[in-house]
Amino acid sequence: MNAIIAFDLSTLPRLLHHSSLSPLLPAPRALPIACFTRSGPNHLSPGEAARSFDTILLPFKDCPGLATDEVGRALARSSPSSAPGPDMTPNSVWKRIHWVAPYLIHYLLAPLVALGVHPPTLTKTIGIVLDKPGKLSFYSPSSFPIIVLLQTFSKILERIMNSRLSCVARLVSLLNLHQWGSLARLSALYATATLTHEVRTLQMAGRKVTTLFLDMKGGFNNINPSTLCGMFNAQGVNLYLVSWTKSFLFSRTCQLLYQDSLKVFAPVSVGTPQGSPVSPLLFVI
Repeated sequence: MNAIIAFDLSTLPRLLHHSSLSPLLPAPRALPIACFTRSGPNHLSPGEAARSFDTILLPFKDCPGLATDEVGRALARSSPSSAPGPDMTPNSVWKRIHWVAPYLIHYLLAPLVALGVHPPTLTKTIGIVLDKPGKLSFYSPSSFPIIVLLQTFSKILERIMNSRLSCVARLVSLLNLHQWGSLARLSALYATATLTHEVRTLQMAGRKVTTLFLDMKGGFNNINPSTLCGMFNAQGVNLYLVSWTKSFLFSRTCQLLYQDSLKVFAPVSVGTPQGSPVSPLLFVI
């Protein structure tokens, strides 16, 4: 039996008018099942999905259920001006949907959290290739920075998992005690305020102060998924978080856009995307 590997939001309009789902499934399970499809040309009918859903993938026992307020907080942190990726859906649409039907996005995301899955259809991104100004030569790939546009629906799930992983990473000592930035209530703004306070305090005492700043280039691009997940396993991170991180990092594809010419989707085997809510946390870990 093939595993559930696809997540197709195009089924959503059909689902909302699909009355035949009602007698087959409880309401909380109707949405996720209709939005998952098996690989290959043959799709599960609603009846087949109802009978086989529990046998295809099993939820992790160590995974707390997704709360409705987690979805609300993730949407509240979504910027309305953020450019969408391949889904071409702005964040304002998801916020409107959540306002009209608060249960809908929760029902779509709850199985993904419980199963520790980030579907490959949500990991598709668009990379806009730019000509870096002031370069004498354009023969080097570094002369062409890439802006990655992610799917806005994917970012909702990423924010939820980022909050959960951040709490667990602190508990299992995956983060340095002096880490600032990329963490809730320990942002770079607090780091700047603390540094300013320490410098002024020492200067008032007549002492010399020196600060060393390091610029780490290409940090996100060089994250090794296997090494990262190995660290998670070694430190006892919840299995559903390890599973989700694997599916988020290992199944990425990107479609480059250069001079209005779109290329085919190509696999991305290393790194984590710029602009993802979870990328800064994975980097500091």
